[in-house]
Amino acid sequence: MRHLKAFQVFNVAASVESYSEAAKQLNITHGAVSKQIRVLEEHLACSLFYKQGRGVRLTSEGELLKGYTEQAFSALQAGVNVLSMQNNNVLEVSCEPTLTMRWLMPRISEFFAKFGIDVRLSTAGGPVRLGASGLSLAIRRDDFEAGTDYQKLFLVEEWVGPVFSSQYWEEISRKNTDVTCLHSETRPEAWKNWLSHFDIANSAQKQPERNQCLNQFKSALNTSPKNHTMGHFYFCLQAAVDGLGGAIGSYPLIQDDLTRGNLIAPFGFVKSGFNYVLLAEQDQLSYNEEQFSDWLKAELAKSVPQ
Repeated sequence: MRHLKAFQVFNVAASVESYSEAAKQLNITHGAVSKQIRVLEEHLACSLFYKQGRGVRLTSEGELLKGYTEQAFSALQAGVNVLSMQNNNVLEVSCEPTLTMRWLMPRISEFFAKFGIDVRLSTAGGPVRLGASGLSLAIRRDDFEAGTDYQKLFLVEEWVGPVFSSQYWEEISRKNTDVTCLHSETRPEAWKNWLSHFDIANSAQKQPERNQCLNQFKSALNTSPKNHTMGHFYFCLQAAVDGLGGAIGSYPLIQDDLTRGNLIAPFGFVKSGFNYVLLAEQDQLSYNEEQFSDWLKAELAKSVPQ
């Protein structure tokens, strides 16, 4: 493209509205910046900056061009990032925060040891922009509309149920104390959704002693002053581990805590109606992405209630 260097100089100068600062960032002289801007203005037959005090400000034409150059150089940088990741055997993966900390992090070294592919994790939930943000893949709970821009690869069904520390469960089941239901702002309806899926009548028939706790759950959801709401699901689960109350645990997020005895699930688990999925670009998966996808699905297949 003609005048590519001039467009680059303009893009930097427009972002800081200073020829001097642009020169510093580009490691060129103030005069070189001015020259490239003049080349561009002559080529476009319009003024892009005007002087204001000791600095410069964008004209309306400059503001318009800035929007286009930002998009162009952002897309170029994303392409460079993707090529760099492919050449360096690196995957940039976005994952649900709680799944990252409670399930994926303890296992990711096994993937690297087996395949030699470095996975760089970032945490986020909900909608995501792959490619343009430099991300290869995203692991999500499918509780939002991902759109048609991505292929959605099934990983595992989510199962949910109340979890407690063994000491706290002993306290509420044997001593008939009030139940503290732990909630999270990111999953505010977790308790109610679990109760709507759980077969209360069948559970009470098989194990009548649990019926009292179930009734306490239902009563506590709306009336108990002891209920706590945490800012994030991760904090809610950690509070349950620490014996502050009961939380609705999501399998596989609490799998390791159950194995270690940090948590117990006296009512078992039911399907939540949601799945964990892998979001990828519509194009065919690269070799590295396919290896990670297959490994992830195989590992998560082991992470279902028995």
